[in-house]
Amino acid sequence: MNYLKGLEIRWAQGFTNKTIGFVDSRTACYTCGNHICFLNMETKKQSVFKCPGRGVGALTTNSSRGIFAFSEQKLNPPIFVYSYPKLQLNSQLKGTAKLDYTCVTLSNDGPYLAAVSFLPDHCITVWNWETAELICAQPNAGKDIVSLVFNPLNWLQLCALGTTSLTVWNIEKSASFHVLKSRIVELSEDSIVGRPLLTIPTVTDKTPHGASVTPKTSIKARLLTPSAICWTASSELYVGCEEGFLFLVDPDSLSVSLLYNPKSADANPEIEKSGFNGLTLGKEGLISVGKEIVHCLEIKRMSINITQAWQLERPVTTAIFSPDNEILLLSSNTGQIYTLNTTHSDPVLKILDVLSGSFVTAAWLNSDICVSLRKPGELQLWSADGVCLSSLSLQTEVTSMACCPIAHYAAVGTSTGHVVFVDLSNEKQPRMVHRVHLYKTPVVHLVFDQGGHYLLSSASTSHLYVVNARPSKLFEVIGYTVFPGWILSLSTQYIRDSEQVKVLALCSDTESNRQDGSTLVLISLPARNIAGSDCVDRHGCLSSHIFKVSRYKVADALAFCGLGVDQVFAFCCRNNTIQRFLLHQDGESFPTQEVVHLTPEQEVEAHSAVTLALSPHGLWLASAGGDGLLQIRDISNMDQHVDLWCHSFRLGGVKSVSFSNDSLKVLTTGVNDHSLVCTNLRIKDMDAGHGNEDAQSSQAMTHTIESENLILSGLQVSPDDTTKLDAKTVIWAPCVDGSGNSPLHTSTSEPTWMESRTEAVIIEDNKHYAEKKKELMNTIQEIRNSIETLCRENPDLPEETFNLDDEWQNRLEAIAEQEAERVRKEIQSNIAEKRRCAEVLKRECWDSMKVKRRTLQAFHSGMEVQNYPLKERTEKELKDLHMVEKIRKLEMGVCNISSTQGDEHEGEGQKASSSVFTGSFSYNLGFSNPYMYDHFSVKTIEQRINQIILLQDLIYSLKMGFNGDFEVLHRQKVQELKRVKDKNRHIRELMIELNMEEELWEPSLTDREWPERLLTVDPSEIKAEKYLTPEQKKEEKKSEEPNQLAAQKDDPKARAWDDMMNAVLEVKKECILKMEIPQPDFALNKPDSDLSDKEKKVLKEYEIKVKDLNEKKEKYRNSVETEIKKLQESIMESTKRFDESLCELMERREQFEMAIKQEELRITNLQVSLCDDEEMRNQMQELKLQLKKTRAYQDEIEVEVNRHEDKVKQFHQDYDSIVAEDKVLDKEFRKYFSDVPNPVVDLLYKLFKRRPRALMMNTQTNTQCSLLEENRPRGSSSASDGRSKVLKAIKDLDAPVNMPEGLSPSIWERFCKIRRAKIESEHQVTLKALTLAEMQAFLQRRRDEQNAALQEIKDLNEAIERLHRERNQHLINTTVHLILKSGQVMVPQRDLMSDNKDIILVHRSVYDDLRKEIRVLEKKVIDNRMKRNAFLKNLKQEEWKNRVLRKTIEDLEEKQRDIRMFRLTHVNKTDLNNREKVRNLEKHLDLIEKVHQKKVQERIKKTELYKEQAVKITKENAALMEQLQKENMAVAQLRNILEVADSEENAASQRDERNQEVVQKKKLKDLSSAQGRELELLRAELQRLTERNFPSLDLLKHH
Repeated sequence: MNYLKGLEIRWAQGFTNKTIGFVDSRTACYTCGNHICFLNMETKKQSVFKCPGRGVGALTTNSSRGIFAFSEQKLNPPIFVYSYPKLQLNSQLKGTAKLDYTCVTLSNDGPYLAAVSFLPDHCITVWNWETAELICAQPNAGKDIVSLVFNPLNWLQLCALGTTSLTVWNIEKSASFHVLKSRIVELSEDSIVGRPLLTIPTVTDKTPHGASVTPKTSIKARLLTPSAICWTASSELYVGCEEGFLFLVDPDSLSVSLLYNPKSADANPEIEKSGFNGLTLGKEGLISVGKEIVHCLEIKRMSINITQAWQLERPVTTAIFSPDNEILLLSSNTGQIYTLNTTHSDPVLKILDVLSGSFVTAAWLNSDICVSLRKPGELQLWSADGVCLSSLSLQTEVTSMACCPIAHYAAVGTSTGHVVFVDLSNEKQPRMVHRVHLYKTPVVHLVFDQGGHYLLSSASTSHLYVVNARPSKLFEVIGYTVFPGWILSLSTQYIRDSEQVKVLALCSDTESNRQDGSTLVLISLPARNIAGSDCVDRHGCLSSHIFKVSRYKVADALAFCGLGVDQVFAFCCRNNTIQRFLLHQDGESFPTQEVVHLTPEQEVEAHSAVTLALSPHGLWLASAGGDGLLQIRDISNMDQHVDLWCHSFRLGGVKSVSFSNDSLKVLTTGVNDHSLVCTNLRIKDMDAGHGNEDAQSSQAMTHTIESENLILSGLQVSPDDTTKLDAKTVIWAPCVDGSGNSPLHTSTSEPTWMESRTEAVIIEDNKHYAEKKKELMNTIQEIRNSIETLCRENPDLPEETFNLDDEWQNRLEAIAEQEAERVRKEIQSNIAEKRRCAEVLKRECWDSMKVKRRTLQAFHSGMEVQNYPLKERTEKELKDLHMVEKIRKLEMGVCNISSTQGDEHEGEGQKASSSVFTGSFSYNLGFSNPYMYDHFSVKTIEQRINQIILLQDLIYSLKMGFNGDFEVLHRQKVQELKRVKDKNRHIRELMIELNMEEELWEPSLTDREWPERLLTVDPSEIKAEKYLTPEQKKEEKKSEEPNQLAAQKDDPKARAWDDMMNAVLEVKKECILKMEIPQPDFALNKPDSDLSDKEKKVLKEYEIKVKDLNEKKEKYRNSVETEIKKLQESIMESTKRFDESLCELMERREQFEMAIKQEELRITNLQVSLCDDEEMRNQMQELKLQLKKTRAYQDEIEVEVNRHEDKVKQFHQDYDSIVAEDKVLDKEFRKYFSDVPNPVVDLLYKLFKRRPRALMMNTQTNTQCSLLEENRPRGSSSASDGRSKVLKAIKDLDAPVNMPEGLSPSIWERFCKIRRAKIESEHQVTLKALTLAEMQAFLQRRRDEQNAALQEIKDLNEAIERLHRERNQHLINTTVHLILKSGQVMVPQRDLMSDNKDIILVHRSVYDDLRKEIRVLEKKVIDNRMKRNAFLKNLKQEEWKNRVLRKTIEDLEEKQRDIRMFRLTHVNKTDLNNREKVRNLEKHLDLIEKVHQKKVQERIKKTELYKEQAVKITKENAALMEQLQKENMAVAQLRNILEVADSEENAASQRDERNQEVVQKKKLKDLSSAQGRELELLRAELQRLTERNFPSLDLLKHH
């Protein structure tokens, strides 16, 4: 039987500060997900209004009329207008929006509503919500609009707040025709000075004339970002910016006045610190909302002061006054709403605090209290009526939550893998009592069984932890079990009869798919006695014998499942259905289990559900999903259901569903709408059996709940406490303050429960198996030693010992060959890719170059000269050049014909002037183009383009000319290198004769000089050995065999040649250096005394020959050395000559570079002029296009003006006819009373002319208002009010009391009827007159726009003409290059290009006088510096002397102290007593002292001599340094002059001076370094002599 009747909203909580406003003087409303909440400021009671559609979009209120309006979130969304407090639908508005409305606003003084649509049209639309009539719309005008506000004093004016601008929209009307006109106010830094901004009307398709011509040189200022707006009592606007500025904007004149500038010196720091997040106008002044503070500002003229300030807890962004301007409503993005009475200076009151952040989940603690959890870690307790009881901040990201059914606490899962237990027994002060670290990943599922025995936890893994849910057991972690896949869904069912807890888990089939799965695992746990070593192993894994496991398989993948009594409810996302499966039998344990395939017993269509929930009594099934719809079904009849839209589908829909304990309330949370909704379930009368069962079960659990709560509330946990479990569970002690907030500190290095358990097991095993481990380690060490012995023996064993079997070897070879083939293919593909890349690079960067890039380097310096790399000119370039030359030939021919007819004198003057201005550096180098234009002849665009082509050809010729000189010198260097190589070869031969070993200098071409060498690979560059295949090796051997055979053959002719002449054509003369005269034999064996006369003679002749030979050798050696020196000198001379040629080429390159840069500068100037001309042409095209649009707009305005003129004319005729009819009623009054006496008629006529005083004042006021304010609203309500007032006044006049005496009632009735017609006619005439005035004003505005368009057309025509003149002037005003002689003009060297306006021509004598004065001043500066340096030097010397004296005093004091402490031994005393010895020693000491004094005097003389030499050398150095500075100054001055002049005559002298300066500087440096070394030697010698002659006592102590 179906007991369900329907669902109704009980309460909703959540606040996003999207929109908030007053609906009456004491009630505010705001959006809460898919609902609108109303909050009473005095009672703080809330009521909920359910949106009739699928979501609430933009919301707005009108407190004066008690109206609120909102848009629906769907395609083609409507706008609903409701009245409060009846909550009746007044109208439903339809517009052009396709997707959504960004903002909606209601007018204060009329039934008008404006809205801004989102993509794609961005349309601003205005309705009359009473009649649901669309008044006007403006498409493509609402882009980037953040807020839209009506002027409270004028409904025909709106202000749109954009991201970078402020737009004022005016609604102009003519009778029933309305149109929107905009005016933009851009707040930029230009407006900071306080002057009015010249703003421009918006440029739309209907108003193109509003565009302006931006000057070419204008720079757009940085725009400010408006953040808040507020209308004033004088219809002006206060505008606050994010940058801290406050402006006052007049929407009529669009003038901007700066009220507050944070960058000024006198800026108030409090205002600067807070900013302007919100603005509103109150009785006391302007209210400004900033960062955690509210200011009341008093603005007088242009000054601003703070009169009051209120401090807040959180930063607020919105401030709204109540209709009576007594209560200020403040709201923040963090979920708080405050009220403030500014008139009485009351403190700030917090009337709502629901915090912020997306809800993770919500659950019922009992039937009266529910718990919600937000993602940042905010846990809140709510009563059954939606009142927030308390909150607790965990200060960590949370992922899941569950409430225990047998104790008042909640288990919260965090993103760090912790499970936190929060005590909720004291609902006013929740506290954290325990936590346990189970996972390294976020906790996804937390589920209690209905009996409250276990807490089941899972994460994004296959592990399921079982925790004891009773606080009396200190939340003991019992153990874990592993499921076959990722756990996607988890549900439980407690069977009271058998005391079993059944757990159903939906597991994924693969690790990659975590969205759905087809495997169901059901385990049955006993409700008691599952702890102990026989139930849990040492690692914490549950034993398989304590629970039963069943595995099921379904055909379609499931996304969610819930476990009932012997049945499973699941959602299939593929079929979008809810399926019901029956479980007939329990399975077995994991090792022996069999997979049972399930088929759905029942399948019903459902919405896009993502979560299912069973009621506690198991009769109802709730489903919710991304569409925001909540459906509840009776499991006995699943085809029928009740549903309710609880959350917005655009913001993700429903995230979680939870039933209360009595199954009569449902709690849902949204995904991204930040809302929590409680729904009442309306049911029919149920059977008494169900109520009795629930009552019995609740009574049975009451005692358990009370006992567990008592233990939970008395649980005192400290940081030193630990659980009595084997695992190391972390206990956390809260430090709760008054608010109940306490931070949860987590450690990323904290081990999980399983890791702690495993660590404990490892420690225990290490202790238990320590001896066995030691034995195993010894055994491993022996095996390692034996393996090392075998490794040492392996090299001595034959190769056959290591061979494997043939099959295995073949298999390994095949694998190796396959891998080698793969690597070979990869290498080949890589080589092919690199070759392709090299070919492309070579083709683009090398082959395409006509002249390759080369450099020439000097032999003896680092100077380099580079040529100009050139590409071959394309056919198009040559074709353009030939065409330009032909054109120039024709032009020159025509010019010659015309010049012959002119005056000769005039022609000579033109020729002279042309010769002056056609001169250039390229002409001096001998390069010119006869077809080039004169500077003053280039006036048209075509001529400038032709001139650019001719200049490019000239540059090409210059580069080719230099490249020719470069190639000549390059060939000369190659020849020079060959000569150097030949001379070095001759020198090596001579050095071999002299037995000399010396490395010769042999230059060569570098890669930059010979770039072709980079493209070839020399065999010496290949370091790796070339790999040859067996076939290549065989071919190489075959090719080498003929050579080997030919070498082995005996050639008698060659052998005879070698034997006869040693393989030379002529016998060389034996080198004299190798000649030796043999010594006689007797000279070696006999001494000189035993030699005979003949032998002596022979020996003497031998010595003479040896002497002669040595002389010849010495002469020959000297000649050879002289020849070597001559060869080396010739090499140096030839290379230096080449270096000089290279220097000349370098100078020539500089000249060519100057010429090229000059021509490039001309090309650049021509291109700039072409770009300027193109810019002017484009600007002219834009002006012409704008003129065309303006003319079209003027035509439209003209048509509109004509149409409205016709309407006004027709309406004027109608008005005249009505006035005539009204006059006819006045004239024909006596005709209606012809049967009445004249005195009575006169009396009646007086009454006929009489009008009620209130009616006359109302008519007069309306007339004046219509004349002064043409924009006063007159809708249907105002017309009906006016008519009702007229009818009431007529009714009062028609009363019988006002009837004259003696007048019959029939005549009075006739009179009243005529007077009533007259008054109504007058009322109609008044309305028509007002309408006519309005139409005429509208027509006049259109005429003004027409005149403005005509004026703009005139301005555009003038701008086009002015631009045309500027363009012609630009073509005539050409740029001319002048070559000035050296010394005639001096320009600054800061910039490469100088402005001619800053150049002044002066005489050379003025420059020389200035140089002389500068030199005198420089000399004075140098003298002053020298004096200062001398003084500093003397000061340092005195300081050094003082320091030496101090050190000497310290040494003497130390010696004195040592002498005092000196102790005499017995031997010393005996020696002292011996006077004879003492006298001898004294004499000896006197002698030593005399000798020492003599040596000291000699050393002092030498030291003085050295000092004199050092002083002399120092003075010489100072003089040289001064001379060097003068020379440097002179060189610098000459360099500046030469750089400016840069003439041929001064180039040589500058080079010589530079060389002399370098040589002189080098000599001075060498001299200074030599003198410095000599001074160092002298100082070292002086120090050595001082130490030798004046030894210290410290040195004597060591001896």
